[in-house]
Amino acid sequence: MSTDAKRAGNARYLAKFKTVATRLPLEEYEQVKAAAAHVGESVAGYIVAATRERMARDGFTPPAADGDDQPDNG
Repeated sequence: MSTDAKRAGNARYLAKFKTVATRLPLEEYEQVKAAAAHVGESVAGYIVAATRERMARDGFTPPAADGDDQPDNG
């Protein structure tokens, strides 16, 4: 049983993140899982790293952290 302080701390931590659900065909998931294990990462970490690499390759510049939701892709 967790304490109120622990639950509050967890809530503050989780408020910093957005959960994104992704559906993959079972065979493709197994391939991603194997690739992640091969480099010592979790599936989620592997997907996030691949996404960051793709954004960099595509020349995407994230918007400034000033609350502006519009990307600055010039």
